[in-house]
Amino acid sequence: MNLKNTIFITIIVIFLLQIVVSKEDAKKEKTKPSVILSTFALYDSAKHIAGDSLNLSMVLPFGADAHSFELTPKIMSKIEDSSLFIFSGASLEPWIARIPVKNSIDMSKHVKLISLENGGCGYENHEGHNHSEHSTDPHYWLDLKNMIKITEVLRDEFTKILPKNKELFQKNADKYSQILSNLDEKYKQQLNSCKKDLIVVNHNAFSYLSNSYDFKVESLSGLSPQMMPSPKNIKNIHKIIKEHNITTIFFESFVSDKIIKSIAKDMNVKVDVLQPLGNITKKEIGKSYIDIMDTNIQKIAKALECQ
Repeated sequence: MNLKNTIFITIIVIFLLQIVVSKEDAKKEKTKPSVILSTFALYDSAKHIAGDSLNLSMVLPFGADAHSFELTPKIMSKIEDSSLFIFSGASLEPWIARIPVKNSIDMSKHVKLISLENGGCGYENHEGHNHSEHSTDPHYWLDLKNMIKITEVLRDEFTKILPKNKELFQKNADKYSQILSNLDEKYKQQLNSCKKDLIVVNHNAFSYLSNSYDFKVESLSGLSPQMMPSPKNIKNIHKIIKEHNITTIFFESFVSDKIIKSIAKDMNVKVDVLQPLGNITKKEIGKSYIDIMDTNIQKIAKALECQ
């Protein structure tokens, strides 16, 4: 057999082995319990805790807005066939009413929520209660203490699905909780001494951050990012920017930036993106919750002129 034939046969053998390995990997993936999570913060946390032991997926495609996403029959079928479905709750996903409650967890029942009835400035423990639409701020994952609680809930639920992996889930959850605690300390330190105490955003999604680290938020629109601001709101934001000597105002990636950029031009201030982490953009694929929260703190600290 000449060298040319030997090389050809070797290539064929390698190709066939790759097919076999691929089929084996696909078979193993199918045998893993399937867990589906509705939003990015939950999904990213689950990856840190489960590793490769579970088949994890997210309902929202990267680049889709959590507030306006519409469920498809294909996704519904996938959720119904999963071992566990975990959703954010607190009225974030209006489409959730179409999903069977079997094998599902409303994560908002396990964390502390800000009640809008209290003016968006007070925490309430809503465990075991249902929430009427817009009675609470749904962006609870921006509270790092809530994220630690989410980590504990995911650890326990994954252990129920795969008891043999209890030690792995516990180890991973402990490690991730420590990372979250470290980030919490970083926020406290960087926002401890600031010249300003207020940021301006287009969408009221940052109350959990402001409550945790003692600064104020003024928003152009309300809790719904699709809400068009009134002329009165726009005039009020102009006044706030001037009175507080604001130099940067923020918007989020999934919301039109036309009005906020117009205000920035009128008031001669900068405009930047602040990520509420309901989902990530396609450009942010590969970044984690921790990465983006770390970016958020740098921007907030700069806007507040922290020492």
